[in-house]
Amino acid sequence: MAAKAAGAFRRTPIERSDQRVAWERTDQAFFAAGACHILAWVCRGSYPDRPIEIIAVRFPGERQVFHTYAAWGGWAFDHSGWNPEPQLLAVNTDFQGHPLEHIKIKDSLAEFCEKHHHRRPNQYWHDPLPRARDYVGRYIPPWA
Repeated sequence: MAAKAAGAFRRTPIERSDQRVAWERTDQAFFAAGACHILAWVCRGSYPDRPIEIIAVRFPGERQVFHTYAAWGGWAFDHSGWNPEPQLLAVNTDFQGHPLEHIKIKDSLAEFCEKHHHRRPNQYWHDPLPRARDYVGRYIPPWA
């Protein structure tokens, strides 16, 4: 699947306020906006023999990140599956209409959620980890 900007799936006000409504979105929409960080950590955990990094995207000079993905060897995995990382960054930059910067995240998922005000797995309508594992399993990684 070609890379698509995470912003194309932004949650509506009702999706932001009602976890059940947010949960009922398509898998791609759910993992593009609202649970991208969960998907990134699950991707890394699914391939413990690979040096997969967690990368977050933000506007230059801002502290808050708005999209998170897994990265390995020039490839990125997010709601669009595996794509060349420059392509993923380009579609998000084009969509936002502003330059973006990406930063490596060294924190655990819990630390990341605390620092960046993201939901922990137990704060969703249902446990997102099985859903994320299923989603990761749909895509053939670039090293296969």
